[in-house]
Amino acid sequence: MTEHSPTIVIVGGVAGGASAATRARRMNEQAEIILFEKDAHVSFANCGLPYYIGEEIPERRSLLVATPEFLKKRFRIDVRVNSEVISIDRERRIVRVRSGDEITEQSWDRLILAPGASPFVPPLDNVDAPNVLTLRNLQDTDRIKAIVDSTETRSAVVVGAGFIGLEMVEQLARRDIPTTLVELQPQVLPLLDFDMARIIEQELRDRDVALHLGTAVDAIRCDDSGRAVGVVLQNGTSVPADLIILGIGVRPNVSLAEDAGLEIGPTGGIATNAFQQTSDPDIYAVGDACEYIYGPTGSPQRVPLAGPANRAGRLAGEHAATGRCQPMAPVMGTAIVRVFGVSAGLTGLTEAAARRQNQTARSATIISRHHAGYFPGAEMITLRVVYDPDTERILGAQCVGGAGVDKRIDVIATAMHFQGTIRDLAGLDLAYAPPFGSAKDPVHLAAFVAGNECDRLESFERSDADLSGRQVLDVRTAAEVERQPLGGTDSVIHIPVDELRERLEELDPERPVTVSCAVGARAHIACRILKQHGFEVINLSGGATMRNRLF
Repeated sequence: MTEHSPTIVIVGGVAGGASAATRARRMNEQAEIILFEKDAHVSFANCGLPYYIGEEIPERRSLLVATPEFLKKRFRIDVRVNSEVISIDRERRIVRVRSGDEITEQSWDRLILAPGASPFVPPLDNVDAPNVLTLRNLQDTDRIKAIVDSTETRSAVVVGAGFIGLEMVEQLARRDIPTTLVELQPQVLPLLDFDMARIIEQELRDRDVALHLGTAVDAIRCDDSGRAVGVVLQNGTSVPADLIILGIGVRPNVSLAEDAGLEIGPTGGIATNAFQQTSDPDIYAVGDACEYIYGPTGSPQRVPLAGPANRAGRLAGEHAATGRCQPMAPVMGTAIVRVFGVSAGLTGLTEAAARRQNQTARSATIISRHHAGYFPGAEMITLRVVYDPDTERILGAQCVGGAGVDKRIDVIATAMHFQGTIRDLAGLDLAYAPPFGSAKDPVHLAAFVAGNECDRLESFERSDADLSGRQVLDVRTAAEVERQPLGGTDSVIHIPVDELRERLEELDPERPVTVSCAVGARAHIACRILKQHGFEVINLSGGATMRNRLF
């Protein structure tokens, strides 16, 4: 081999491996590029699988991003499917490959590992029943869809309320299959804060999804034929089911790298540098099996998402083919999911996650419409921005609601990429017209709230705070209070904000005042009035809307 014509071997296709292969070819026409994929399909839309099962994507062929024939014809890439790389000999620079009953050897000059991750399957009896399935590839998809298509399928259980679990619940509902969702944590989508996740939980209940939170599957029941007929939960509940889908999480496939003596990182993925090189500089790793630098902390972390896998594959392919590329940018863990009429997006750290990382953090929460309220069709979104109060750097965000969730999360993720602060968010020049947004976008409003706290203009109380014994002021109208009393406290003083200046004597100036309204906007005005009259005041974050999600 010469530097201009290396043999590049890629282990695994889909997002990372296929991106590496095509980028390597675009950067080096002379290289020999061989891709081994242990499954039957080299490049498919992994994230689209639930939507094909639910027939929102009507054609299976739409999921096939690139076939071996296409990659051969357009990119002169030698794709070998149903071929599993079983070992790496770094000294001899070969891989051993099993295809059916045959084991062969292939030499390499550069090796790119994209082995992905495998679904976690709990050690339960009957977990191998034919209608107990995970969803990771097209073979899984075909099995699940065949069961869903059967007229005998009358109910389903989905175990795990993460992204895949929630998507499957939604798509099974599209197919008119009553579904039960089981989650070990006390909330759906555990990556979100509890109060944010309650919005999704309510949407699921409104769509007649049976929820069992804070419990796990203790047993899988089967009939005499060995087919699963339901589950028994740890709380003693028995749930019948014709289909059981396990969406509990994934584990990185690192055994190949580990057996070859490559370094495994602190979070269990293959350790890589900024160019996706492993501890052996001629071996690269990308995708769900490796670690990236996590932007909010600067530490290595596994982030099993398609976006980073594609970007890392592209960079590794270029570096393997040319010896140079741009460094991999830190990954923020930006993700989004749709659950019926609600979307939930996140990027970076939650406040709780920041505390677990020993990172000083505060959060600002606003509830607003996704575009101008006077323009028809405005939908409510709840946006929370997490930031470092000392440096004012943005650490993360969560957004849940109707339309416009993706826009806000993407804007904040972009600001985080450039080490942006809450002041940067407040100053962003965002597109505005009534059908699209507001002159003060929800992103601006969240930044204003955070800036007010940093400037000591305002203090905020968590929505789940214990308000017993506090002087609590509700500044909503009497009609609003009657419709929706402030949860979690029995003693509340009601003074509408427009009457506050004339009724200050109803408050004890010697005691701090916790102020609430519907979402926090009128409470902010009340806080500014009270503070300038000598009161010590705290704004209840998110007002009655956020608090009543918890009480």
